[in-house]
Amino acid sequence: MTLPTVEELAQQLEAVSGATQVAPDAPIQHIADVDSLDLMEWLYNFQNQYPDIPADESLFADLDDTTTLRHVHGKLLALVPQPAQS
Repeated sequence: MTLPTVEELAQQLEAVSGATQVAPDAPIQHIADVDSLDLMEWLYNFQNQYPDIPADESLFADLDDTTTLRHVHGKLLALVPQPAQS
């Protein structure tokens, strides 16, 4: 399974929120036009596209002034199921 790049996640969040620019390294709380409802809509779309990745609202549980989309991407990478060893 291939996870989208952090840049692709930024584009998806732009599409959901209507924000003109979502930079992967900008604090999410400081991105104009992105609010918690946009994050939940983005998460819902992500869950539908990647049902095997157990992503939920806990991705944003510790959201603060320093949390970026790159941080969220790292959390998603940690959730990607690893292939079984034979």
